Amino acid sequence: MGSVSNSPYNNPSEPPQRRHVVLFPFMSKGHTIPLLHLCRLLLARNLDVTVFTTPANRPFIDQFLCSTTASVVDIPFPQNIHPEIPAGVESTDKLSSVTERLFNPFALATKHMQDDFEKALSSLPRVSFMVSDSFLWWTLDSATKFGFPRLAFYGFNNYAGCVSRAAAVDHLLQGVESDNELITLPRFPWIKVTKQDFDSSFTNPSPEGSEFFMTMIVAVMNSFGLVTNSFYELEPAFVDYWNTECGPKSWNVGPLCQLKAKPEHRHPKPVWIEWLDKKKIEGSRVLYVAFGTQAVISSEQVQEIAKALEKSELNFLWVIRKKESFSTWWDSEFEERVKGRGMVVSEWVDQTEILNHESVDGFLSHCGWNSAMEAICAGVPILAWAMMAEQPLNARMVAEEIKVGLRVETCDGSVRGFVKAEGLEKMVKKLMEEEEGEVVRKTVKEFSEAARRAVEEGGSSWQTLQSLIDEACSKEM
Repeated sequence: MGSVSNSPYNNPSEPPQRRHVVLFPFMSKGHTIPLLHLCRLLLARNLDVTVFTTPANRPFIDQFLCSTTASVVDIPFPQNIHPEIPAGVESTDKLSSVTERLFNPFALATKHMQDDFEKALSSLPRVSFMVSDSFLWWTLDSATKFGFPRLAFYGFNNYAGCVSRAAAVDHLLQGVESDNELITLPRFPWIKVTKQDFDSSFTNPSPEGSEFFMTMIVAVMNSFGLVTNSFYELEPAFVDYWNTECGPKSWNVGPLCQLKAKPEHRHPKPVWIEWLDKKKIEGSRVLYVAFGTQAVISSEQVQEIAKALEKSELNFLWVIRKKESFSTWWDSEFEERVKGRGMVVSEWVDQTEILNHESVDGFLSHCGWNSAMEAICAGVPILAWAMMAEQPLNARMVAEEIKVGLRVETCDGSVRGFVKAEGLEKMVKKLMEEEEGEVVRKTVKEFSEAARRAVEEGGSSWQTLQSLIDEACSKEM
């Protein structure tokens, strides 16, 4: 590793340099994309930006930032970290399942990247500050060693952070016999949650998972702050609570998806965009259906989704990870029966482009926070179907707190229960055709306008980012 004593950080006689920011996203598309949006924003403020990644993840980042002046540095990802994680797997999107059993060794293995990371840092121009994913806890040690502040990126909102902290600090989930018993939060008495609203890694972590979680939290608490992909007007009570009662400070600089470059005109257009264009000409409203890149859905559940969409007689665009995963029943007959009003896509799509298409008027979603924010920005109401991680809390926020969507109905009424075709058909119709859907549609359009104002010059997120830059750069040692 290069000697730190020979780096520019310890040379006070060097001339002043441009502000330079390091971004280090976690190896997962949902964690990476928001920080790449942030990269573009920092570049627009005349900062130099270096993004760290791994060789297998670099092509995606290079493509995303191809029209920018950002620098990209890749460092090796550890190999042989788990018998079920093949060599070359450098993103959670490529894991066979995102469970504690595989996620923990994957996340813990990133610690072995620290020497290469610091060697690369030693050859960079002076760093003003760093934003790294909260899962990369060890980057705080590197930032401290090199004398610049580290901010942690959390992929979720203030609501989820405040509710999780309140449940943990007040020990509300201990001694609860039923996973589905509603529990009132004394700090937020209008909110009721269940144990199933929290991932098992939070309520009943393995020893390895508990160690990782506590190490990550300690690093976050000792960081300069949190970069949060939200905006003040969306959740003011929770931003204020976090910044007065918790910490470190949450800097709400989003929605980051509002800041992406305008898509280039592509020739030819993707077939799904051409299909949506036809629906626009017809005056048809389309339900967009997508559950992210990591949710694992059983063949039985996918079959119920297909039945519901077919029986609903609604227009729909369904993005599914791999149709071949459901080959026991999936064939051309379903697509033939819904031909004309339904389209199934099993490849990567530009979700923001779809949500902003004029024909799309509803979103059946797993309620990952990136997807929720994209829908809010597009003014598209959400039918929330939480699958994993903090998504049940996002679903509560969407349906109960900010009221920009509805929730699916499970067979047993639980958060994570099975959803039958009949119940799903009822809810998609409610979202797309009934008064309840119109109410949430009106609300989400109001928040969409607030989101647009937040990122404009002088808006709350615009000002917050400028304050973050100024304060973080003033802390440079």
